[in-house]
This record gives sequence, C-alpha cells and structure tokens, in this order.
Amino acid sequence: MSPILILMTIFIFLFGIVIGSFLNVCIYRIPKGEDIVKTSSHCMSCGYQLRWYDLIPLFSYIFLRGKCRKCGVKLSMQYPIVEALNGILYVLIFYVTDFTVDSFIFCLMTSALLVLAVIDFRTYEIPWGINLFLFVLGVVRCMSDKENLMDHLIGFVAVSGVLLLIYIFSKGAAIGGGDIKLMAATGLLLNWKLIIFAFILGCVIGSVIHLIRMKFFHAGRMLAMGPYLSAGIFIAALWGDTLIDGYLNLLGI
Repeated sequence: MSPILILMTIFIFLFGIVIGSFLNVCIYRIPKGEDIVKTSSHCMSCGYQLRWYDLIPLFSYIFLRGKCRKCGVKLSMQYPIVEALNGILYVLIFYVTDFTVDSFIFCLMTSALLVLAVIDFRTYEIPWGINLFLFVLGVVRCMSDKENLMDHLIGFVAVSGVLLLIYIFSKGAAIGGGDIKLMAATGLLLNWKLIIFAFILGCVIGSVIHLIRMKFFHAGRMLAMGPYLSAGIFIAALWGDTLIDGYLNLLGI
C-alpha cells in the first residue's frame, strides 16, 4: 500500500468517526424531539456540559476510560462503537466504490442507515426526517446517474408499492409506514434490481437473527425491520450487482 493511500485511509477513517460522533447525538436526541444542532453536548446523568477535549471522537472515550469526567458515571459503549463503525464503513465504501461520486453518496446513506437502525431497534419507529434525507440522496443519485434514471424511478415503487398494498390490506398490522418510506427512498437511491435484492436479503438476515434472539435471549415475536433492511441496503449498494450476476451465472441465465 502506497504512503498516499495510507494517508487517505487514515483521513477517511478520522472523518468517519467525526461524523459518527454526530450520529450519536442524533440517535439520542431525535427520539426525544430535542434539537440536534443548537443544544450543547452534556452528560446524560449529571448534566455536565462537555468541553471540546471531551468530544474528540473515540479518543476521548478511551482517555476517560468510558466515564464522565464530572460524575464518573459509566458511559454507554454505543459512543465508541458507532464512531468506530462509521469510520470503518467509510473506509470500506471508498475502497469498494473506487473513490467515485457514489462513494460520498453511499457514505451519507450509510450514516443515515446507522442512525435509523439504532433508533428503530430501540423504539420500533423510523424517524421521517431520516427517510426524507435518504430521499434527497436518492434525487442526487438520480442526477448523477441520468443514463439509468428509469431504473431508479422504478426502484422507488418496486418494493415500497408492494409493501404499501400489504399495509393497506393488513390495516398497518403487517408492516410499518416507516419501512415503506425507507424502501421507497433507498429504492430511488439504488435501482429496482438492487432494492429488491436488498429487501430479500434484509428479510433473510432479520429472520435468522431474530430467531436466534428469540431462542437464546428470549426476545419477543415483534421485531424492528429497520436494522435488517438497512444491512440489506448497505450490502446491496456495495456488492449487489456482483452477487446478483454471480447468482445468475450460476443458474446459467
């Protein structure tokens, strides 16, 4: 690996964990309806207003040994996990997509999906603002991929249209409205082929993981689909075309 590539990797990772720090703010404040920009960061236990040196992504947590500087209460492991994971995923995205415009779009998409996944897992609700952000990314992707515009437009309804019918006929009992909006926005962002693959993959991942959670961790039957659909969308965005082509070749199609 060349020195320039190493420096770029470090820069992308550092940028990713900085964004990851903001994602933690979104994860905690959005469900509570709190402002995510103007309100100063503070300890959830004692209210201590964090200084700049308490807010260095990942490193502050390590330096403080996972505790509040003021009251000493143990901080959630979510902070370093989300920050590190966002940084790692950013690096992965840039390497897989070869530093293109899609690299930036997919990074923003991944961060939004990460926030969405954690919030939905905790609250069984997908904030409309995150789906709106993903929709805007979808519009941007359509503009940067005009030669495949029709595939993106079909993707908008390919899965979400079917889910909407299920929602109507089940009167909201079988699927959540947030999941429908999620598949519409990301269907526009990807295309019809990838969003169908993402949905199938997300359902498989969700079924397997939730059965394991029910068996060994006594989880209830109700599950939040957001985290699993997000995983399917991420995988489809990066490797969907390769996996689909490989499967079709295996079938001789």
